[in-house]
Amino acid sequence: MNSAILITYDKEDAVTEAIGLCDAAGIQVIHTIKQHFLKKPKYGISGGVLEKLEEIAEKLKPDVIVFDEILKPSQNYNLASALHREILDREALILEIFESRASSAESKLQVKLAQLRYELVRAKEKVRLSSMGEQPGFMGIGKFEIDVYHDDIKQPYLLQDILRLEKLHYLIKLQESLENKAKVYSQLSLQLQEDFPLIMNHF
Repeated sequence: MNSAILITYDKEDAVTEAIGLCDAAGIQVIHTIKQHFLKKPKYGISGGVLEKLEEIAEKLKPDVIVFDEILKPSQNYNLASALHREILDREALILEIFESRASSAESKLQVKLAQLRYELVRAKEKVRLSSMGEQPGFMGIGKFEIDVYHDDIKQPYLLQDILRLEKLHYLIKLQESLENKAKVYSQLSLQLQEDFPLIMNHF
């Protein structure tokens, strides 16, 4: 189980919910930072709170930082650059839960597509920021390094993966539709055979 520092709102129900989401994602919260406001422009938190978070992260060495709010790609980038750790915002955390609980082929594809789209937006932002000379020393958005992200956008592997999965998702839906139609046809044939045996014997 991965360990995490949780940044959440300073309300009991918010803390309880956020810890519950982490637990559902297989993440153990080892420290919680509570704040009244989590939408500061650069990091989501203030510079002073970030300094405190850096000290705690250096001491506890968590696997990830969980931010209980939806971060903009630039905020995710800035936090990861400052903390040198993977950042999971609320959206990414929920996708982790969906991934762990997906059972059918269709649901697994839907989650994977959502994750790729999530990563693609942040990849584009990271490449944009890095082109301005704002490369991080260790990590940027999420858990991937800058050169991987740059290749994904330049060559576009992420886009290709998304297109392949969308095609596979369509084929699965089509197969399910055909199977359902076949079941309906079979049931209808049986019912007609029972209701109109003389007529159906001619077919």
